[in-house]
Amino acid sequence: MIMSMSSNDSDDEYECRQLLMLHYAMLVTCTAGAALSYGFPPYDKMPYHTSALTGADWVCELLNGHPEQIHNELGVHEHVFKGLVMALEQARIHLSKHVYLEEQLSIFLYTSVTGLSLHHVSERFQHAIDTTSQFI
Repeated sequence: MIMSMSSNDSDDEYECRQLLMLHYAMLVTCTAGAALSYGFPPYDKMPYHTSALTGADWVCELLNGHPEQIHNELGVHEHVFKGLVMALEQARIHLSKHVYLEEQLSIFLYTSVTGLSLHHVSERFQHAIDTTSQFI
C-alpha cells in the first residue's frame, strides 16, 4: 500500500511539474511577444505629420492672404497680430530652436480661439505634441 501511494504521489508530482513547466513556457512566450510588439514599432515608424503645408507656411498664408482670414483663424486682425509679435520681441521673448515667434503666437491664439485639443492643434501646425504644448 505504501508503494502504491508512492507511485501515485510520483505521478501527481510529475503531472504537477509538467503543468508548471507549461505555465512557465506560456509566460515566457507571452513576455517575449509583448517585448517584441513593444520594441518593434520604432523600427517600423510611419511619419505622422505629412501635410505639405507646415505650420510656418500656414502662418505666412494667413499673413499674406485675405485680411479676414487671419481674424477668423486666430481671432485678431493682422495689425494686432504684428503688434503682439513686436511686443513679445521687445519683451525679449526668444525664438525656440525650430519654431519662429509668429508661429508660437499663432499656436497660442489658434488654441485659444478654437478650443481644440492639443492633438488637433499639433496636427494643424505639423509639430509633435511636446513642441506644441510649450506654446499653449
